[in-house]
Amino acid sequence: MEPVETSNVYSVKVPVFEGPLDLLLHLIKENKLDIYDIPISLITKQYLEYIELMQELNLEIASEFLVIAATLIYIKSRMLLPQEEAVESGDQEDPRAGLVQRLLEYQAFKEASGELRKREEVWTNVFTREPLEMDKSAIEPELTLFEVNIFDLVGALNKILSKAPPEEVRITKETLTVKDRISAILNRLDQEETVRFDVLFDQDGKRVQIIVTFLALLEILRLGLGRVFQDRQFGTIWIMRQNITSEESVRVEELKG
Repeated sequence: MEPVETSNVYSVKVPVFEGPLDLLLHLIKENKLDIYDIPISLITKQYLEYIELMQELNLEIASEFLVIAATLIYIKSRMLLPQEEAVESGDQEDPRAGLVQRLLEYQAFKEASGELRKREEVWTNVFTREPLEMDKSAIEPELTLFEVNIFDLVGALNKILSKAPPEEVRITKETLTVKDRISAILNRLDQEETVRFDVLFDQDGKRVQIIVTFLALLEILRLGLGRVFQDRQFGTIWIMRQNITSEESVRVEELKG
């Protein structure tokens, strides 16, 4: 999509936006690939598709995403060289080695920080007072849910868009009714509390309508009025109503119009 240089373009700012290495790790896990033997052509193709879709959604993309895109294209070009030319140039090292090392280091950092965050959550819920005895048979088993990141959402959106007829999309404040879709989604969550991601787009036949609904969902998540989870990693995405304060409920009513 060509960038639009006008002040009435509708853009969305996501408060916590994962970086390009998060996207690469997401693609590797989603495709169940060996991080030490990345099929660079496949990953480069999918990475560029994600970038293109995020640009179409007018999501703010940091320059680091474009740097990694250029890196992937460069690695792909080196791997396309005939073996004889690579040996003659003295370039015998796997072109992917540097990127793999960065991914491994970043993944280790993410896992360590995630473990520390889990420990913090555990200790914040520790109380010295003994809990009352309860009938364990009456306790329902806890449902395990997986957090969803922006790339899970964009990937799920891409699958829905692939079924929509192609059309040129120009997202502006005047032509799109994002506020109306926010109201519709919030009303639905009031009634059902939990809604499957793809069900939100049942009434959206055109590409532009699908994108409007997705932007409305992002705004709901940004405002903390809803949360998204998966029943398993890369499984079905669910939107759940978030408990809000009385002050926030006033804001919700304003959004519903």
